[in-house]
Formats: sequence, structure tokens, C-alpha cells
Amino acid sequence: MNPSTSTTSANKSGAGPLYRIPPYHYIHVLDQNTNVTRLEVGPKTFIKQDNETVTIGPEKMITVPPRHYCVVESPVVRNEAGEVQYDVNGQAKLVHADLDIRLAQPDQSPFPLYPGEILRQPVTPLKVVPANSALRLKAVLDFDDEITKEQRRAGDEWLFEGPATYIPRKEVSVEEQIRATVIGSNQAIRLCAKKEIIDRTGQRRVTGEEWLVKKTGAYLPLAYETVVTVENAHVLTDKKALHLRALKTFTDDFGKKRMNGEEWLVTLNDTETHTLSVYEQLVAVVDVITLNSRQYCVILDPVANGKPQLGKKKLIVGEKSFFLQPGEKLENGIQDVYILGEDEGVILKCIEAFTDEQASTDRNPGDRWMIRGPTEYIPPTQVEVVTRRKAMPLDENEGIYVRDIKTGRVRAVIGETYMLTQDEELWQKELPKQVEDLLTRDPLAERNVPTRNQVSDKSQQQQQQTTTTTQATSSKSSTTKRDKSKLITYRVPHNACVQIYDFKSKKARIVYGPELVMLGPDEHFTLLSLSGTVPKKPNQIQTLCLLLGPDFFTDVIVIETADHARLSLQLSYNWHFEVNDIKDEKEAAKLFSVPDFVGDAAKAIASRVRGAVAGTQFDDFHKNSAQIIRASVFGLDANQRIRDQFVFPQNNLVITSIDIQSVEPVDQRTRDALQKSVQLAIEITTNSQEAAAKHEASRREQEAKGLLERQRIKDEAEAEEVRRQLLDLQALSAAVESTGQAKAEAQSRAESARIEGEAAVDQARLKSEATRIEAEAELSRLKLAREAEIKFLREQNELEINKKSEMSRIETDKFKLQVESIGPSTIQAIATSGPDTQVKLLQALGLQSMLITDGRTPINLMGFGQGLLGGLTGNTNKKLRSSTTTSNNYHVEDNE
Repeated sequence: MNPSTSTTSANKSGAGPLYRIPPYHYIHVLDQNTNVTRLEVGPKTFIKQDNETVTIGPEKMITVPPRHYCVVESPVVRNEAGEVQYDVNGQAKLVHADLDIRLAQPDQSPFPLYPGEILRQPVTPLKVVPANSALRLKAVLDFDDEITKEQRRAGDEWLFEGPATYIPRKEVSVEEQIRATVIGSNQAIRLCAKKEIIDRTGQRRVTGEEWLVKKTGAYLPLAYETVVTVENAHVLTDKKALHLRALKTFTDDFGKKRMNGEEWLVTLNDTETHTLSVYEQLVAVVDVITLNSRQYCVILDPVANGKPQLGKKKLIVGEKSFFLQPGEKLENGIQDVYILGEDEGVILKCIEAFTDEQASTDRNPGDRWMIRGPTEYIPPTQVEVVTRRKAMPLDENEGIYVRDIKTGRVRAVIGETYMLTQDEELWQKELPKQVEDLLTRDPLAERNVPTRNQVSDKSQQQQQQTTTTTQATSSKSSTTKRDKSKLITYRVPHNACVQIYDFKSKKARIVYGPELVMLGPDEHFTLLSLSGTVPKKPNQIQTLCLLLGPDFFTDVIVIETADHARLSLQLSYNWHFEVNDIKDEKEAAKLFSVPDFVGDAAKAIASRVRGAVAGTQFDDFHKNSAQIIRASVFGLDANQRIRDQFVFPQNNLVITSIDIQSVEPVDQRTRDALQKSVQLAIEITTNSQEAAAKHEASRREQEAKGLLERQRIKDEAEAEEVRRQLLDLQALSAAVESTGQAKAEAQSRAESARIEGEAAVDQARLKSEATRIEAEAELSRLKLAREAEIKFLREQNELEINKKSEMSRIETDKFKLQVESIGPSTIQAIATSGPDTQVKLLQALGLQSMLITDGRTPINLMGFGQGLLGGLTGNTNKKLRSSTTTSNNYHVEDNE
């Protein structure tokens, strides 16, 4: 205890020099003359002198209970007997700056603090080190450890392991409390040495060395051991393995020497669980590869005898499960076995020489062959599967282009089921872009649609409606891209033809519709480029199909009359091709002799019209334009009559008719004059028609007036006739009225009487009918009521009978069950219990016989005495007899 903090007043119990020191208390008294502080211990009454001062106290002594301690700084010096040593001045000697750890004494006597002693640590319980724990101690002074018989140097560290109670020393400091690390099953702890030590197994460890402790249980690390981490074991199954790598050369848990950087697998065949060593690194957890009966795989760089075979391959066929060794990899993953049907096959290529056991032949690198189904095929590692083939069923109008890769020959296969061989491949036939587009268009619906962009503004407006309708049909076909390896087909419509040229044989053939054209490998369509739009421009319409007509085309030409009037004519021509014999090749070749028959015909007709109109006055042409144009185009026969047609002999094109759709002057003055003359002609015609209409109206008006007057006279005559008939009817009505009133009254009275009589009869009949109906209804009601009452009573009686019968049956069963439960012997005993009791009572009284009667009924005693005497002479024992009558009740008991 520090004196500076423990200084009290001169007397705690009261004022004055008197100090009453209780037991186990003490004070420190300072002699001011000698400047020496002494200890005074109670129980005691201390009288302080004038030269003395109480510096501390009274203070309670320090009591150290069992299993406790305290630390005193600068303790007093004691001799071997434990007595305090004093100097010459009487001051207690102290060991300055030293510590004294005081424990509980055997007698547990308290002790005071001498002057100069300081209680550095109050009374504190001793440290109890539990099991699986330890205190890490460090020596602060050199000393000899009496427990372990070792010499400790300052800075040494060691463990004080429990269970035990640690008694502190002044030479030792407690650094920390260490708890044991529990090692469970499939666990290990990783330790690291902080200096060179010998571990618990007796092995020497150098500084920084790491090792594993796998023993299950609690492990308490030594003072110079550090727990790095707790390692959990990896559980191995038949579906998982560990891919490990060695960090340095060492011997693993299985006794195999591993080189630095070596990689290997640990599987379930090696161990069920594996804890990584400090020199092992987990690269990956490898999953098992499972192949079914329809799978296989090829392993690259397979491992054999622990060494990878670089550059080699290994085929594994299912059913099988395995792990990939380090360095191995699958070529194309898990592959399915080639299951080939009757219409399937595979093309194979040899990449390494080997002997084909299936075909019993030797294969060299580069060889190609084909295996057809039905079969199963697993390619060996020396074989590469080029492709898988399937037979293509082809209709009679379908086909494909096939190319022989050895000879380069291309042929078309049509109308059969065909599968390419190992030396064949599909050949793609290329067509010009214009032909590709035309194959998807309808040659009839889109025959007037331009295929080029050089279209005039006027024609664009006319053809806009046509293009919108055809785009819907052509868009569907254009979106699907053509398979270039399939046979090119083209449907030639009716009354049309196409020209196909074979570049290999240098020949052309013409096909008439309706027909399906199938192009050979060396054949191409003849592309026709026709004039289009209005007026006609060349190369506006492209088509593959030549329509034979009849059809029409329209053109606009400009002509000039003899009086230099320029006119614009819009003409429409009906045309067709004249084909007499479709089998005649020369005649058929004429159809395609003129590339642009539309433009050629339009130019020829336009030249004829211009020549004819050039020598004709405007007025004559205006009046006879149709005849002039038809005569110029068709010509005149021997009879000076216009012919019916105009034939082009180059291609047998026939123009059958010409329609003049419009005639418009090109010059504005001519147009104005023509318009003025037309207006005058219209005005004259209008005036004449107006005068004729007025005359006709006047005539019709006179006729209408005459008809109206005649109708009025006729109506008046008819009215007079009707008036006469009316007067006749009125006279007849008056006569009938005067003579028929009396008759009508008599008839009415007779009819009234008749009606009253009939009504009375009907009323009586109805009353009788009502009475009959009421009687019948009442009778029916009463009958039904009686029947219901009878039915009710019958059912009630039946229920009562059933109830009685059921109750009687129940009572009978109850009595029967009671009799059966009681038993015959018990019933007999109950029935005879009264007479038996009486008999026993009479026997007890000594009576031989007794007669009991009610006194009102006479008793016949004749023969009674004889019977009694006979009973006395008999030797047999007779039982008790009881007689009971319905008229009187009496008992005769004989006791023998």
C-alpha cells in the first residue's frame, strides 16, 4: 500500500494521542527525532508521543486466502527463521525495487506492510490453467527452474500446461494463454517453427519450417510453434479426384518420391480422404469422365507408367469411367458412336498408316473411303471422319449437281435416292444475278414490270399500281436463298417458250410450255432484253420466258402531216407469234432470232405510220385517222381492201389489230385551232339538237292536251252512270225499309225467345254438371281419406306388432341368456332354497311330518295314514315332494 495515499488523520476513533488498534490492524509511527518509521500491530492501545506522528493507520492487515496471492514491492529482509532484519537505526531493511510474491500461509494469518513496502498487486486468485490450455511464459531474469530442473535464461519462453494452478514467480512474466486446437476427423493443423526446436514427435525443426499434425484430438502448440491454419481433408469419391503439384522434392503420404513441379492424381483407389501436405499444391478438382455404351473419346498425350506420351493418341470406348491424368486432354470431347442407318454413311480419311481390320486392308495416309450403314462405327485414332453422308431422296422433278473430285466431271442426278460417295461432292452452279432474280418472278403476272431503273416519271405513275401487287408475290420467293447445289428448275407457263444453250455441246434447245425445265450442269438460259415503258425504250424488261401471245403493247409516236401539223399518237397493238409446228427446230429458232421483238416491231410500225401520214392533210387525217393508220400498217390487198394482219417473217411475229387510244397535237397553235373547231362543231350540234327538242316538246304538249280532254269527257260520262245506279239503290232501300220493319220486329222477338230458352236449358245442364262434379270430388276426397286412414292404421298396427314381437324376442333372448348365464343347477338351488330351508328348520326342531293348510279347503286324508305307515317301514330315503294347486295353496312335506 502506498503511504502517500493511505495517510489518515492522527486518530480515526477520536481526537487526541490515543490510538486504539483493533486486532489484525496496524499503524506506521514516525519518530520525528530519529526520522525512523516503525510498525505497531494490534490489538493494542497506542499512546502517541509528542515527537511521533502516525503516518498510516489504523489499516487492516492483508489476508491472503487459499489459492490467492499478492505482490509486494520492496519487501523487508528476513533471516532464515523468517524474522525481519533491522538496521542500526531500528529501521526495517528493504530489498528495494524487488518483488515478493506472497501466498496463503498454512495458518492463513494476515500480515502487515512494513514501512517502505508497497502492495503492487492486491490479493488476486491464482491462475487456473484448464485442460487443453497452457500459459506461454517468458523469463525476465535468469533463474533455475526447480520443477523442470532447467536453467532459464532471460528471454526464454516455455509453456505451463494445464490442468494445473500456476503459481507466479518474480522472474517469469505471463505472455498469453494458449488454447489447444482441436483436430477433428479428416482435419490437420499446419504448424510453423519460429526457431529451431524439437517438436512433440521428437523431430528437429528449423526456423520457418512447416509441417502437418494429423492426429485426431486436441493439440497444444509449443512456445515456438505457430498454428498457420487448419487444413480440411478433401473427401474423394468415385466421381472426383485431386490434381496435385509438388512444390519441392519430397516423399508423399503414399511413400512415393515426388519431384519438384511434378503433377499427379489422387483418386479413391489411393485413399478415401486426403489432406494436402505442405509441399503439395491443389491444381484442380478433376471430375470423372463417364462414357456410356454409345460414346467414345480420344485422349491426346496419354500418360503411361506415370509419363506423358507426347504426340500420341489413345482411344477409349464406353461403357467406362476414368479420370484425365495431368497433361491429358480430350481431342473433341465426348463423342457419340456413329450409328448409321440404311441411308447413311461416313467419309473417312487416313492420317496415319494402319491395318483396317474391318475391311482387311492396309490404309495409307491420305486414303479416303466410305462406310455405309446399317452399322455402328468408332473411328480409330489413325482415321479422321471427314463428313457424314445421308442419302437424298429425289423426286422425278428434283435433282442435284454432283462433281467427281478426282476427274472434275459434273453431272446431274435426277429422280432417284442418291448418296454421295467418297470421291463425290455437291457442286454449286453459279448463275448471273439477273437470272437468279428472274427465276423467282412470275413471267405472266410480272411480264410488264420493268427490271431496270431507267423508267420515266410518267411510266412510273402508271406502273406503280402494278408493282405493288407483284411485290407481295415476289418478296416471299426472294427472301429464301437458292440452294446452288440443287437442280435448277423453271416452270414455263402455257403458250410460252424458253431457249436453253449448252456451252459444252454448243447446241441450243427450245422448250415450249407448259413444261418444267431442268438445267444441266453446262446449260444456261437465254436472257431476253425487251423494250418497255411508254414510249418504248430498249433494255427495260428482262425475261427468260418468251410469251407467244396473244398480247398487246402500247407505244407513243410523233407524226407530221402534209401541212406540217405535228401530232402525238398513242397506239396499242395486239400481237402473237405464229408457230405452226413446235417440232420444227428451224421455225422454233426464228422466235429467238430477234433479241428485242417489241422494239423492232414498234419501230417498223412507227415508220410506216409516219410515211403514210406525211402525205395527208390534217383535216383528212383528223377525219380518217383509223383507216389511214390501219392501211399504212397492214397494207392493201389486190381488191384495195385493208389486210387483217401484219407479219414479221424474221421471227413470225403477227400484228393483228391497232387501237388508236389518243391523238394529241404537239404544236400549241394547232392544238388551240383544233380545240376551237371542236368547240364550234359542238355548238352547232347543240343548237340543232335544241331546236329539234323544242319541236318535239311542242308536239308532245298538243298530244297531251287532246288526251287530257278526252279523258275528262270519259270521266264525266262514267260519273253520270254511277249517279244513276245510286238513285236506283236508294229507291230500293226505301221500299225495303218500309216493308221489312214489322218482319224484323217479329223475327227479333222469336229469336229472343229462342235464345232465352236455349240459355235456360244450358244453365240447367251446367248446374247439373257442376253438382255432379262436386259430388264426385267429395266422393273421391272421402275415399282417399278413408284409404289413407286405413293405411295409417294398418301401418301403425304392423309397427305395433313388430314392436311387440321384437320386445318378446328381446325378452326371450334376455331370459335365455340369463338362464344360460346362471345355469340349471343355480336355478334349481334358487327354486328349492325355501323348502330346503324349511326342511332343515323342521329337522332342527325334530319334526317327522307336518301338514299346513289355510283352513278353508277340505283335505282328503284317506290313505294318508297308510302312506305314512308305509313310509315308516320303508328302508329307502325319499326326497322332498311339493304339491301345489291353483284352487288352494298348501304344502305337504315328508321328512324321513
